[in-house]
Amino acid sequence: MEPRQNTAIIKSIIPIVLGTAIYAFGLHYFVISNELMEGGITGIALLLHYVLNIPPSYSTLAINIPLFYIGWRVFGRQSMLYTVVGTVSLSVFLWIMELVIARGWIVPFHSRQDYFLVTAYAGVTLGIGLGIVFRYGGTTGGSDIIARIGQKYKGWSMGQMILLFDLTVIGTSLLFIPKEKVLYTFVAVFISSKTIDVIIEGAYSAKAFTVITDHAEALTSAIMRDMDRGATLIPAVGAYSGKTKHVVYCVVYRYEMKHLKDLVHRVDPAAFIIINEVHDVVGEGFRTV
Repeated sequence: MEPRQNTAIIKSIIPIVLGTAIYAFGLHYFVISNELMEGGITGIALLLHYVLNIPPSYSTLAINIPLFYIGWRVFGRQSMLYTVVGTVSLSVFLWIMELVIARGWIVPFHSRQDYFLVTAYAGVTLGIGLGIVFRYGGTTGGSDIIARIGQKYKGWSMGQMILLFDLTVIGTSLLFIPKEKVLYTFVAVFISSKTIDVIIEGAYSAKAFTVITDHAEALTSAIMRDMDRGATLIPAVGAYSGKTKHVVYCVVYRYEMKHLKDLVHRVDPAAFIIINEVHDVVGEGFRTV
């Protein structure tokens, strides 16, 4: 692996780890202490904690291990690296929070009167943590891996799949926790999603990349191989040089932006990149109408 690539990976891993630390803090300080819920694999871990008293740090990692294996086989080592880092560091920080709370070094915020205040702070804190993780190309595993597999093989929308999975987990929690707390959880999830949007300008919206490069064929091959995304080669002529070349056009979800930028710079550090907002995408790899 080239030194430039190693540096880029380290620069991404550090904020991903920071984001999981913030997320783990918010989960223990606001969510677990008030017996609220979360979506996805984290929500399943919270249910196991409330019902069977299993620490979330262990259950989160245990549930994700088989998903790691499947994702590794389907998407490859490079694509799964940041997901593994995000999930493992989340489990580590959850364990640290469990330890410091048990020893009384941190007293979680517990409210018996104003749950709206709790949900507001929980949503903002969790959203900041996840927003940082997503912005630097990572995930916390779980439903993200399942959604990516569904997108790859069935063409399902990642955003819709994750939302459906979250709603299913939170809805199931009605069997175990009071409905008022489930309703407050939906408020926290909504605030969290809006906070994520602020940090990374929309985790599951799309961006269009127009890349002017002298290595268009190599770039499109790398995009298809490393990101499982399609790309279009558009014939063009340089106005100054008069040289014939190709422009690469590719649409990706916003959380894939950093991955594509790194990929472009790895193939051609001198490439010229134009990034545009995409408000609606219909077709393979996105929603199907």
